[in-house]
Amino acid sequence: MRNPPLHRYATRPGLYFTDDGGADVVVRSETADQVWLCVLEPIDKPSAFFQDAIRLFSDPNTSFIQQIHEFPVCTRILEHLYLRETLFRMTGPNYGLWYVHLPKAWDGMQYGYRVDGAWDPKHGVRFNPYKFLLDPYGKGIEGSMNLDPAAFSYQCAVQDRKVIGSAYGAMSTIDSLGHVPVSVAIDDRDVHKHEGDPDHPHVPWRKTVIYEMHVKGFTANAPWLPEELRGTYAGLAHPITLAYLQNLGVTSIELLPIQAKQDELFLQEHGRKNYWGYSTLSYFSPEPTYATKAAQEKGATAVRQEVIDMVRALHEAGFEVIMDVVYNHTCEGGVEGPTVCWRGLDDLAYYRHQKSNAGRLEDTTGCGNTFDFTNTHVVTFAVDSLRYWAKRIGIDGFRFDLGVTLARLNGEFTQHHPFLYALRSDLLLGNLKLIMEPWDLGNLGWRTGQFGIPFAEWNDRFRDTARTFWLEDVDGSMDYGRTSLQEMATRLCGSADLYATDPGRGATASINFVSCHDGFTLTDLTRYRSKHNEANGEHNNDGSSNNHSANFGVEGVTTEPEIIAAREQAAMNLTGMLLLSLGTPMMLAGDEFRNTQDGNNNAYCQDNELTWLNWDWLYSPQKTREMRRLETVSHLVSLRKSLDLYHHEDFFTRLTQLGLLKPSSRVKWFLPDGSSPVERDWFDLGIRSFTMRLLSNTEVDVCIVVNGVAENRDFHLPSDSTWIPKWCSAEVNGLWPGQNGHIIADHDVEDISVWMQHVQNADETVRRLAEEARAKAAATAQGNNDEATVPSSQPRSVQSHTTRTSDEESTQTAEFPVTKKTGTAAAKKDASQDQDQKLLETEQLLRVTEALNAVGRSSAEIVNNDKPVAATDSSDGSNVWTMPSLSITLMKQVQN
Repeated sequence: MRNPPLHRYATRPGLYFTDDGGADVVVRSETADQVWLCVLEPIDKPSAFFQDAIRLFSDPNTSFIQQIHEFPVCTRILEHLYLRETLFRMTGPNYGLWYVHLPKAWDGMQYGYRVDGAWDPKHGVRFNPYKFLLDPYGKGIEGSMNLDPAAFSYQCAVQDRKVIGSAYGAMSTIDSLGHVPVSVAIDDRDVHKHEGDPDHPHVPWRKTVIYEMHVKGFTANAPWLPEELRGTYAGLAHPITLAYLQNLGVTSIELLPIQAKQDELFLQEHGRKNYWGYSTLSYFSPEPTYATKAAQEKGATAVRQEVIDMVRALHEAGFEVIMDVVYNHTCEGGVEGPTVCWRGLDDLAYYRHQKSNAGRLEDTTGCGNTFDFTNTHVVTFAVDSLRYWAKRIGIDGFRFDLGVTLARLNGEFTQHHPFLYALRSDLLLGNLKLIMEPWDLGNLGWRTGQFGIPFAEWNDRFRDTARTFWLEDVDGSMDYGRTSLQEMATRLCGSADLYATDPGRGATASINFVSCHDGFTLTDLTRYRSKHNEANGEHNNDGSSNNHSANFGVEGVTTEPEIIAAREQAAMNLTGMLLLSLGTPMMLAGDEFRNTQDGNNNAYCQDNELTWLNWDWLYSPQKTREMRRLETVSHLVSLRKSLDLYHHEDFFTRLTQLGLLKPSSRVKWFLPDGSSPVERDWFDLGIRSFTMRLLSNTEVDVCIVVNGVAENRDFHLPSDSTWIPKWCSAEVNGLWPGQNGHIIADHDVEDISVWMQHVQNADETVRRLAEEARAKAAATAQGNNDEATVPSSQPRSVQSHTTRTSDEESTQTAEFPVTKKTGTAAAKKDASQDQDQKLLETEQLLRVTEALNAVGRSSAEIVNNDKPVAATDSSDGSNVWTMPSLSITLMKQVQN
């Protein structure tokens, strides 16, 4: 297809390759006096512009800026950078746009802009032609910013990594080229580029299970990957990585930002990194440091191709890919920050300025600046970027960071914002998954449930309710809690009070979560009552202090078995409520195997072992606590996906036209004695145990049984059916609902994990460990007293990891001792003591686990999704089931 003439691009900035071997280049700067396109070439190769460019030389009487004003095309040699810079004077402004036709252009060409205009920082005007600027529409990026005076548009100095100077002072005349990143052109004209692409999974909202992860952190320590693939896009696309995710059962992978990023000035001054990536440098370019070294060496085109290949691999494995995007602010920060793109192109047009002081920026993000989404061209810029990622890269959806900021008109939020309408009406974007973080730091910034169709939103009310009920109230040892039955029922039923805002808007708009990247991990929620962010260097003042967490009597790691078991069950209670509630569940990567950040609830600047997922537990030949939780969680995910009761978008409770709740034919409620709650019961804080029955006309019913008290309790389930337990949060500790007042303790547990055998089979060391573990199990089954040999030295990949000094809960440590079993060498050291050893173990087991136990179910039962029902001496078909203390259980109707 031939490219149309240049005037056809009058409303769309960017670099467009043309059939004559050149390119049309358009950039927006509404108030600049002059703009230049700058192309960089190495000086040891012939220039593509030799015939057109006038060579510039150093002239003590004429500044560089004065010289470039004289010629349409000029070039200069920068020997210290080994570069040739050729500058093309652009034509404009035409409705705020500047144009030039480049006679020659090529894939991988480095380029940028210089912009001249007024310098009046007190009125928000900061043009400085000495600053080399990125193309906002650039598809590739190379290099990074140095903490150097050259990177700032105002005169300053850097002393002891601190920037000294006033943003309202004189204009800097130091050339920033060589101290800032540059844009890279990528030729994207190939008409065959989408051939062979796999079909997008297009998972319906009602069947979606989201898994939030960091590309680097997920695979940085992955033992199944060769060193060169760890922490990369390619590592995430590796077959074993995909197999792990498939075994877990999630459907949609939500990636923390992968758009090119730059560390904020504050972090650079303190020598730290922005690990999360919520500091965008380029909205069209992928972050190059997540690519393999080989791709980085080949250039921006190879980096982008690795991202495309990763998305294709995820699609082929059946996963959707959702991108976390940050359009509320940029990496340039406040007015004291560096000038790398938007500030130098047109500060007034791109950023919101204070009405009473145009020299200062509005900040509803806490990051120093805020994009001005009242400017149509900013809205267009964001939509163009999103369409590019969706159409060219293949992204299936987007999660918008601080979404309220994107929907502020004249400073106030409105669900009728032009940007929201632009997303809704776009033929491509309107059909993708669009998720809002429904708050920001501005006035009246909490807006959960107010975005309307077709947006889903993070549900912080679900998060806080679940944490309060299962953590704060339990850890406080109170006879009553702070969460009513009405509140719990509302969250379990899809939060109709928040999301039934538009006709047809369903419960799937509620993104339910109990943990995410921002805050404690699931394990840390049960270990720490207070944040421990000292490593961030902000004196523990950063991060939220309102976490609704619990430590169960000990702050941090402990060796007390009772506390360990209580914490583990509390984590499963949260997970159970998450996956058994109506709405769209979202899990945090690593929560399924007890990942910890040592109590840091704001680890945005920790690009190290603290935030990289620790996979060392995979090496254990014994079934560790991590393996038990992993199997328990994957079992529950599978159960949710198998129940059509969750595969709809309606609320279990309905609203009348007057906005009043009315009973639903899809759900019924019961107290433990089998009676239905009366009006006063719904608000009685002393009621912490109940049964929720979900009814279906097409499949069997299920009951969700919540025992929120610290004692085993009998529940009278509906007498019109026979019920069996399918999942219980207490099973992670080896406990299971029983009848006749008894709780079943699962003693017959295999030590060998299916995850050991299948997830890790690409690594020779792991294969050897798995084989030795299986041999040991076989020897035990045959009554052989000789214990199979386990290597005394750790695998090399484990030794290379930095061990966390506080992580006493890691594999084979006191935090989750593996319960000894008859048949092991320890239990059979002396045949004459065998019986005594058994009795001792039994007594210890009963003492430690009166309500919670340290033994999980066997991996075979998890995989087969078939928990045998314990025998009972009840002959009258009684539906009285005894539920473990502090547990949530899924009971399934038995078909006659």
